[in-house]
Parts: sequence; structure tokens; C-alpha cells
Amino acid sequence: MIETQAPASPGTPPAWAGPARLPVRPGTGRFLVLVCVFVCAACGLVYELELVAFASYLTGDPVTQTSVVLSVMVFAMGVGSLVAKRLRRHAAAGFGAVESVLALVGGCSGMALYAVFAWTGGWGGMWAGGPRCLLVVFSLAIGLLIGAEIPLLMELIQRIRRQDAGGAVADLFAADYVGALVGGLAFPFLLLPFLGQLTGALLTGTVNLAAGGALVLGLFRRDLTRRARWTLLVTTLLVLGVLASAAALAGDFERAARRAVYGGDVRVAVRTGVQEIVLTGGTRGRPLGLYLDGRLRADGRDEPRRHQALVRPALTGPHARVLVLGGGDGLAVREVLRRPGVRRVDVVESDPGLVDLARHDPGLSAANGHALADPRVHVTAADALTWLRGARGPAYDVVITDLPDPGISAGAGLYSEEFYGLVRRVLAAHGRLAVRAGPVTARPRAFWTVATTLRAAGFATSPYRAPGDGSGLPPRPGRPVAVSAAPPDWGLILAAPGRTPPALRPGPGHPPALTRAALASAAGAVARTRVGGLRPSTLAHPRY
Repeated sequence: MIETQAPASPGTPPAWAGPARLPVRPGTGRFLVLVCVFVCAACGLVYELELVAFASYLTGDPVTQTSVVLSVMVFAMGVGSLVAKRLRRHAAAGFGAVESVLALVGGCSGMALYAVFAWTGGWGGMWAGGPRCLLVVFSLAIGLLIGAEIPLLMELIQRIRRQDAGGAVADLFAADYVGALVGGLAFPFLLLPFLGQLTGALLTGTVNLAAGGALVLGLFRRDLTRRARWTLLVTTLLVLGVLASAAALAGDFERAARRAVYGGDVRVAVRTGVQEIVLTGGTRGRPLGLYLDGRLRADGRDEPRRHQALVRPALTGPHARVLVLGGGDGLAVREVLRRPGVRRVDVVESDPGLVDLARHDPGLSAANGHALADPRVHVTAADALTWLRGARGPAYDVVITDLPDPGISAGAGLYSEEFYGLVRRVLAAHGRLAVRAGPVTARPRAFWTVATTLRAAGFATSPYRAPGDGSGLPPRPGRPVAVSAAPPDWGLILAAPGRTPPALRPGPGHPPALTRAALASAAGAVARTRVGGLRPSTLAHPRY
């Protein structure tokens, strides 16, 4: 005869979830579990930010990459929470295993992404999207493991002392959110500037592993069988050995990866508080290459032509006082100082590290003609948009914007209607504005959005194009396309307040590439690529 059993009342623990046998008092045990929640939450957020940072740096388009990483991870966390329900009977052993795998995957994810990008990013074909696929795989795996943590920790804390579900959830989530805050602040202000992305991720994995191992093997060791204890101990030591070995080799690995990306002529590679700066060549007759966050900023073989095309048309009128926004490399300032009659040049650059290199690096300072040492030049380390908000009065005859391309989301506010409105406020009525608006052939919509935004801010525009020679690093298998070559052309816009477009005329000393006929022909060729239906960028992000 089968005896029926009455259903358990709500909140009654299952038969297998008896009180945990702890080596400390229950109150101390609960506190230690909450400390572990705090540490795990901080590490989990560092993993997320690390993936976002690597995705933005290695593949570009930060907005898209951030959306992909966060959405995939949040989805995976939900799946991980469901999967963790099957581990509740062995919550201590399950949590220890999850933390070991999470520390290994999260800690080594940076190295794996960097390796795939550096050595396989230029393969093309079926592997063209390989680095992005790996990014999704890591986001999914880390999200699954992070999602499994809270259900298992909830089970462990309830094993110590039963309390109502609402109170337990409140305690865990409080520790979780505070830990996420600490991790979110530690990544940009401590880990990234002092340790770098690779070593910072490995250290995070080590801390994650130590917290999980200490909780399980210390506090809940009596809940484990002898075999489970030894298995977790050996696994923890193996993962710790892998992380320590990777940290010891991180410097050599990063140098090898840079050589794979930029070639064997890397001379300087530094990470400032703003960006990573890489200099190749520039000495002993080798052409200079300047890369900012992996993007080619200046190539010695055609850099003079680009900056001449940007600066010289703007200086054909009054030019006693000149403002250069960006241009911390000194290359645009070099062209400004070559024009007679310049009395003062103010440079506003957000990265003082780039300015320091432009002054003291032998290759870069030689390329800019030691322009930043000229007594007429005054450099201010500040964000251009913030600086303009505090500037007063029409003080400049010429403003030159030598800023990151408009296709880079981090600099989107520097191409907004507000930005150009502030530029107009500091520009004299007869003044001129020269804008570097990105490659025309590669991103015509971005170029014409900048022109539309300028007109909305009260400028009349004369767009033109400076052809490039497609130089840069020669393409080869294993070198990512993003750093392989310079763009085929540069889109430039000369603007003036009012309704009359400024004339594009060469003036004395201009190179043949900037004759009146050449400029008119280039502007007409670019105009034929115009994309209709564009609106000005009134927010911090241009619409393109």
C-alpha cells in the first residue's frame, strides 16, 4: 500500500538541506558568505568591463560591442541561474567548481581575445568574424558562470541559518550590488592604469579563485566528501598555477602580439590614462607610424600631405591667433607655424601623455619639427568640449579640429551641433574653421553628416578631399585589417560663420595637390557620393 504524504509547507527546506556544519559561529559564517558575494560581484563586473574594453579596442565600434557583450551576458546569467538549480543538492562542491572555471575563463579571456585578434584577425574568408565570435563565446560562458553564483550562494547562506526568502535575497543583493560598484570603479581607476588589461584580468581571476576556494574549502569543508575536497583543492591549485604563469608571461605575450599587429618596428608602446599609443619607426630613416588605440593616426609617408590639406586652406585669411583642438601630436601645429604672421597658437589636447611624447620622443618630435617647443604655442590638457564650454568671446581667427574620426563613438560629442556652436562662439566673425571629417570613400555618410551638422550650427561649408596613397602597414596574413593601411582619402571641410561658403584657394606656398582646380575637382567628386536625408547631430552622437 502506498502512503500519501502531505505537501511541504512553503519555506520548508528540502530533506537534503540540513544545517551546515561550520567551524565558526552561524553569524560569522553568514558574514563570510556575504563577503564572498561581494568579492564575486566585483570580479564579475571586472570581467564584463574587460570584455567591453577589449572589444572596443580590438574591433572598434564601442557602442555595438558594448551592447553585444552586455546583452549576451545578461541573457547567459539567466540561463546560468536555471542551470544552477540542478546543483543545489551539492551547493558547496558546485560553487567551488563554478568559481574555478570562472576564474580560469574570465582571467584568461583577455589573452585569448588578444591572441586571436593579433594572429588570426587578418585571415579573412570564413574566419573574418572569428574574433567577434570568440567575444560572444566568452560573454556567454562568463555570463553562465556568473548567473550560477547567486542561487548557489543563496543555498549556502540558508544552510547556515534559515530566514525568510525576502530577507536572504535582500542581504545577498546588497552585497552583490556594493561589490559591483567596487569592481566598476576598480577597473578604470586601478586595474587598467596600473596593471593593464591582461594582468588586471589575471589578477581578478586569482582573487575570484581565492574567494571561492576559501569559502568552500574553509567554511563548508565538512559538507564535502574526502574525494570532493581533494578534487577541488587540486583544481584550485592548477588554475592558480595557470593564472600565475600567464601573469609572468604577460609582458612577453603583449610584445609578441604587438609585433604581430604592427610589425617588428614597434618602438614605443604606452598606455596613458586616455588611450594606448604605439609608435613605429620614425628613426634611422624609417617612416613614422602613430597608432592611437590601434587606429592609424599618422603615417610618415603621407602625413605631411594630410596636415597641409587640413591647415593651409584655413590660413589664407587672417590667422594671427589660432586654436587647435586635438592635435597633441604637434603635426598640425607644425603646419600652422610655417605660415608667416602667426602670433599665438593654443592647443587643447585631452591626453597629456601624447603631448609628452610629441615633445620628447625623437621620432615624433622630429616629425612635428619640435613645434610644441615654440614659445608661441600654449598647450592645455583638457577635453575639447569641456574647454569650449568655459571659453569666452571671439578670440581666434582660425580654429582647426584635428580630432579622432567621427566614426569613433568615444569622440562623437566632438562632432555634435553643440560642439560646433561653441566653436562659433570663440571664432571671430571673419574667422575660419577647418574640420577633419574622416575618410570619404570609406564612410561618406559620416562625412556628410558632419557637413550637415556644421550648417545647422550656423556655418557655411566648403567640403573637399585630400587623396591618400593607401600606405601604412602592408597587408599580410595575421595582421588585422583595422591597422593594415591608411585610408584612401581624407575628407576635410572648410567652414565660416554665416551663409557664404569660404573660398578654397591655395595661397602662396601650397603644394600642387591643393591648387584651385584640384580642390574644386575633389569637392565635386566627393559631392557625387553624397547620401541624402541626413540630419544634423544635435546630441552627443552624430547620426551616421
